Amino acid sequence: MRFDKLSRRQVLGGTAAIALAGTLPRVARAADFVAGFIYVGSRDDYGYNQAHAQGAAAVKKMAGVKVTEEENVPETDAVEKTMESMINLDGASLLFPTSFGYFDPHILRLAPKYPAVRFEHAAGLWVPAMPKNIGSYFGYIDEAQYVSGIVAGHMSKTGKLGFVAAKPIPQVLRNINAFTFGAQSVKPEITTQVIFTGDWSMPVKEAEATQSIVNAGADVITMHVDGPKTVVQTAAGRGAMVCGYHCDQAALAPQAYLTGAEWNWEDLYPKYVTIMMKGDSIPNFYRGGYKEGLVKSSPYGAMVTDAARKQADDVRAKFLAGSFVIYSGGLKDNKGNTVIPAGPGLMQTDIQLESMGYLVAGVIGSTS
Repeated sequence: MRFDKLSRRQVLGGTAAIALAGTLPRVARAADFVAGFIYVGSRDDYGYNQAHAQGAAAVKKMAGVKVTEEENVPETDAVEKTMESMINLDGASLLFPTSFGYFDPHILRLAPKYPAVRFEHAAGLWVPAMPKNIGSYFGYIDEAQYVSGIVAGHMSKTGKLGFVAAKPIPQVLRNINAFTFGAQSVKPEITTQVIFTGDWSMPVKEAEATQSIVNAGADVITMHVDGPKTVVQTAAGRGAMVCGYHCDQAALAPQAYLTGAEWNWEDLYPKYVTIMMKGDSIPNFYRGGYKEGLVKSSPYGAMVTDAARKQADDVRAKFLAGSFVIYSGGLKDNKGNTVIPAGPGLMQTDIQLESMGYLVAGVIGSTS
């Protein structure tokens, strides 16, 4: 059992911890480069946290590197105590506090205190006025959602899709809209019904939303919640097909799983560790999609047709070449308003997409 089960937050939180600190063995040898990973939930949640843990597992395979991890750390000052423990007890010089709510104020508060430590956060929140030992990284996973939409469009018999989502923030809306566009590239009349649960992990509401969407006729379901397990299993139990999110959930419903939009942290995290070990600089702000290796698609399920595979593969190749545009000019939302003027459209790097606040035509639902 790892000593931080005391837990880490207690180790740095009181007088007993001070006495312990001098007697506890260091986890890492002096020659090791130490990287720390912190998760807001379980590392085997078949979702957001598992995707990051898979990246950590890839780092563990690197020579001369020690990985320390802690899961189920809330977005409170508890994460500050966990980070300080990893720095002071484990000797970590690179931290990946992976949850959105860890950034402000917790990372922002600790970074000036530990200028020799690199804090890498999975979102696009860093701006030049912030400490230079903080970095933000994220992926254009709406590209993979578009590809999932293509597969869903080919496989749907009812022409009705479903999307269980946490909150109507720009990243979620991009995923909903891109998934719908992918499906509409196959069948222009197809629709996507979206239900927002209100938070990132709400299993009961996620199950209820899935049931409601299937009852309305949807036969392919996807999602943007932290742990997709409930949605995947509920949809499959009702006879619907599924496109996953975050990581591969095929094992949960092998007869229903079509494909999924996955993060590829197994590629990025070893690269970041290698850069740090060489003494080079990691960019403070980094984004990318298929082309940069930050996102990928789950393998196709056996039931996916050749036509679906071919179109999905062709579009993924265009993303890899940097030539595919999801958000074209003249785009209207589901209320009939023009949200992108006529013209060439917006590329993935366009800052306007970072503030997306609408659902496109063909999506049944509201952001309010």
